[in-house]
Amino acid sequence: MVDSNTTDFTNPSTFILLGIPGLEAAQVWISIPFCTMYVIAVLGNFIILFIMKMEPSLHGPMYYFLCMLAITDLVLCTCTIPKMLSIFWFNSREIDFSACLTQMFFIHSFFAMESGIFMAMGFDSYVAICDPLRYSTTLRNPVVAKIGLAMTLRGSMLALPCPLLARQWPYCRTNIIPHTCCEHIAVVNLACTDIRISSYYGLTIANLVICLDMFFIVVFYTQILRAIFSLPTKDIRLKTLGTCGSHLCAILAFYIPGLFSVLTYRFGHHVPLHFHVLFINVCLLVPPVLNPIIFGVRIKQIRDRLLWLFTHKGI
Repeated sequence: MVDSNTTDFTNPSTFILLGIPGLEAAQVWISIPFCTMYVIAVLGNFIILFIMKMEPSLHGPMYYFLCMLAITDLVLCTCTIPKMLSIFWFNSREIDFSACLTQMFFIHSFFAMESGIFMAMGFDSYVAICDPLRYSTTLRNPVVAKIGLAMTLRGSMLALPCPLLARQWPYCRTNIIPHTCCEHIAVVNLACTDIRISSYYGLTIANLVICLDMFFIVVFYTQILRAIFSLPTKDIRLKTLGTCGSHLCAILAFYIPGLFSVLTYRFGHHVPLHFHVLFINVCLLVPPVLNPIIFGVRIKQIRDRLLWLFTHKGI
């Protein structure tokens, strides 16, 4: 195991994940809320998937997108949090070079996929409210499947150059990553060469995905709000607006931390490193925790089915 800051190697067999720089003494205590949130995220998203499978009335476009979101959340938090907890609890800091690049790919590809799924859910809400008569013909099951496939391919293709470029760089200074996971910039900053291609590509893709998807979501919801406020009575307007509430809450929980993380990496040069590391872990974990809670509470069919499961001892 190489742990020197002045080693001489170009193709490290392993990297060393430092954890949270400057907060090593508190990492065991920090692990408690992260472990609790991870358990909630896993249980919540599995319950959502189970309810979707068991309840035939939930076999529709909106709920298929919700299933995609639950699967994405599970992968997004599982590819990072278990390794982080193993660092905190067992001092298991080593990660294979290829495994590190694989983790990098999963983090960035599934982040882009989740953003795309939110955009697809916005389109679903737009069609349901603005053109309800054509909903069943516009969002047929094959169309939903194609949208899901397109979001998967988009996320994978946009994220793939990050590990491919990172594999090409020589690492001749250190193999110690001051992070809990193989986040793209944290890894390529270790290279002893000009990494502007990687840096610019990562920043451009992050901004492109977030800004483009948010642009379409804003367009969809602008049309939705126009349609809602043209309804005849206040009660109908509030009821229709309430159907979009869960989606809007989930969007805010995902994009606000994501935008803040991108901006702090770009402009927050004086922000402490431990804050960057903590905040990225929060960005990866909070949406998977909140999404099943938000949709489970706000969507009546899911809430009723969940209550039925808890009140029937035979299930």
